[in-house]
Amino acid sequence: MFEQAFESANLPGAVGMVVDRDGVRFAQALGVADVDSGAPVAQDTQFQIASMTKALVTLAAMQLVEAGKLDLDAPVGALLPELADAQVLTGFDAAGKPQLRPAARPVTMRHLLTHTAGLGYFFIHPPVLQYFAATGMPVPGSRKSITMPLMFDPGEGWEYSVGIDWAGLAIEAITGQRLGAYLAEHVFGPLGMTRTGFYESPPEGLAQVHVRGEDGALAVKPMFLGGGEFEMGGGGLIGTAPDYARFVRAMLRGGELDGKRVLSKAGVAEMARNQVAPLRAGAMGTAMPELAAPYDTFPDQHTGWGLGFLINPEQGPNGRSPGSLAWAGIFNSYYWIDPEKGVGGVFMSQLSPFGDPGALACFGALERMAYT
Repeated sequence: MFEQAFESANLPGAVGMVVDRDGVRFAQALGVADVDSGAPVAQDTQFQIASMTKALVTLAAMQLVEAGKLDLDAPVGALLPELADAQVLTGFDAAGKPQLRPAARPVTMRHLLTHTAGLGYFFIHPPVLQYFAATGMPVPGSRKSITMPLMFDPGEGWEYSVGIDWAGLAIEAITGQRLGAYLAEHVFGPLGMTRTGFYESPPEGLAQVHVRGEDGALAVKPMFLGGGEFEMGGGGLIGTAPDYARFVRAMLRGGELDGKRVLSKAGVAEMARNQVAPLRAGAMGTAMPELAAPYDTFPDQHTGWGLGFLINPEQGPNGRSPGSLAWAGIFNSYYWIDPEKGVGGVFMSQLSPFGDPGALACFGALERMAYT
């Protein structure tokens, strides 16, 4: 099933894995990591996992909550001065100047982790792109690139955002460590994720990002999310499918893997609880379709959001149980975690733009296999 879906998808390469609480059920690598060199994809090939970083950073934040060092509902301004006096963007005047007003309430860590702070992304939200066009486009990877007014008052909407980038910077402020160093010590090390981390430049053997031409031919398009002014908690990690599968298994096991506990069962349950009801979460538009197409995993469901995850309230079309957890990375990598059935999966590829139908079909085939 997976091979047939891959052959139909016109992807350069991919790795698919299905796991349960006890181990790996299925793992396969197909295609090439680079169409120019023809280097084959291996199961342990490194990929830019992009926004799959978010769940790992959220886990780190929850560790600090359990340690009593972080309050999810306290204002974050003391840790993050840029968010201390948040302003809401109300529009633009005739000259294109942004119009702002003070936010109705402070931004909290819970707002950041659930994408309810009012922040956004310039490639998804036209008002954010217009704001940066009016005030000066920031250097990618700079702290200024995630500094923006809010689109709504904190807690009053859901929009996918740079909130987890700010959460990563809050972790640094609390611990005095670089984000990558904290993750290596408290998340990657205990979970045995030996090939996941932040990199200043692309490591040797990294799968290349590809695009399709009008004729369908695949070509390498160099894109690298690392090496910026800060380690991006929202999307900067490089890792492998086997590493991420270990994280999936730890979540299935209630925060423990191979005798190493990274979070309490209660903490994992809190991450898996819908935090945003009655808001609907998970649907994204686009301001730059060349990077990301509009995306909605379950357009017919009133999806929720936990701490780090999309949550489907009803059965998924490929077998996913209600209450499962999931998300993705912008270069068409995806995962899901099904606590009810005790299974999950990881699909990694490197293709732009996001939301590619072929990649989604491969991911769907992988999910159906898990329930067959």
